Amino acid sequence: MLYNVNQNWKITLKSRIQSGTFHYNLSKKYGPVYTLQLGVEKVVVICGLEAIKDALVNHGDGFSGRPKVALFDEIFKRQGILFASNDNWRAMRRFTLSTLRDFGMGKETIENNISEESNFLVQKFRSYKGEPFDNILNLNAAVSNIMVTILLSKRFDYEDPTLLKLVKMNNENVQLAGTPMATLYNTYPSVMRWFTNVSQKACRNMNELHAFIRETFTNQREQLDVNDQRNLIDSFLVKQREEKPNPKLYFTNENLTMLVSDLFGAGTETSTTTLRWGFLLMMKYPEIQKKVQSEIDKVIGSNAPQVIHRREMPYTDAVIHEIQRFGNIVPTNLPHATTQDVNFRGYLLPKGIQVIPLLTSVLYDKNHFVKADDFYPEHFLDSSGNFVRNEAFIPFSAGKRSCPGENLAKMELFLFFTRLLQNFTFKAPPGATLDLTPAVGFTAGPMPYKMCAIPRV
Repeated sequence: MLYNVNQNWKITLKSRIQSGTFHYNLSKKYGPVYTLQLGVEKVVVICGLEAIKDALVNHGDGFSGRPKVALFDEIFKRQGILFASNDNWRAMRRFTLSTLRDFGMGKETIENNISEESNFLVQKFRSYKGEPFDNILNLNAAVSNIMVTILLSKRFDYEDPTLLKLVKMNNENVQLAGTPMATLYNTYPSVMRWFTNVSQKACRNMNELHAFIRETFTNQREQLDVNDQRNLIDSFLVKQREEKPNPKLYFTNENLTMLVSDLFGAGTETSTTTLRWGFLLMMKYPEIQKKVQSEIDKVIGSNAPQVIHRREMPYTDAVIHEIQRFGNIVPTNLPHATTQDVNFRGYLLPKGIQVIPLLTSVLYDKNHFVKADDFYPEHFLDSSGNFVRNEAFIPFSAGKRSCPGENLAKMELFLFFTRLLQNFTFKAPPGATLDLTPAVGFTAGPMPYKMCAIPRV
């Protein structure tokens, strides 16, 4: 049988917040596969590259479900793509991957959009004239505009009240979902709903976002031209028309609403958080920032960065990879569930049990990253300074539930990061302390900080 750790009395408040590290430490004692008792539910934790790839890739179908988690079920209603399961999830994932490719993911079209958006971001950073500012809303707005372009064929000004409201609601939900109260709510929902309003706050935010989305696609339906599909919403509406009536409809208004909110939220949050880690780390390690800028000057000069430049910039590529590894944005991964009884490494995992494929255990594995606890770009460089891939680099997870926007995110990170470092040197405000402790949230972002963007030209 699996080793069983009763979590109820062992986890302190701090351990709950830093659950990735907590679970990783348990794996050192109990091995790569063990169970935790969370309230009345058992959870299987899988640690280490070999075990996680065995589960998510070799046994991909068996581990492709999503568990019943109270807060997520109330917010996402098992629709869309992130927290849906079974045939509904498969239909939405196929549609999403196909449509993202059609509208430029990994192609020159979307690269041009990101380049244009990076110019707006440069202008915004210049407006602070070297004075300290918090970058979170500006980065959120810039990254959001890339997904909004794909979803709606438009962009928002950074001060647009609609965009700011949507971004703030998304940020609040990400923060709420990672709080100790949310953990307690998910563990004892019938009891904790009387003691916390975390569910009401999250659902209120999501309902406002959904109202905006419904209004948007209602307007687009009135202007729909099946021969001129402008964006992802148009493509969905065309599929909706084509879908033959049957008891299992996938292209419903409910699925469209949730799919758009999933793509907007997830597509904004992870890339924004990674960039925020990146600029904080550049301030913390100015010698690394200087090396990146030297490579930018040598390869790109004053021209606009392009994705093709990446192959000529091994050090910058290594730094971006290390930002993603060190930042460890989704340390516990999104929760999985078994879709059937699964025989896994000598254990029988029953259908429907929640599974945590712990990304921290891979990204911070000292067998794969010699200075795993440090920010060390050389993890991705050989002795000659050439970029080298590392099989343990899986920040987007692996298998059938891996991030569908991985290629888009890679393009965003490279173009935004290089464009901003081409134009600015980032420094901490005088007297500021740069804290690398992750903030509380469902994703592991940095603590709030301010920075100074000093123009280079």
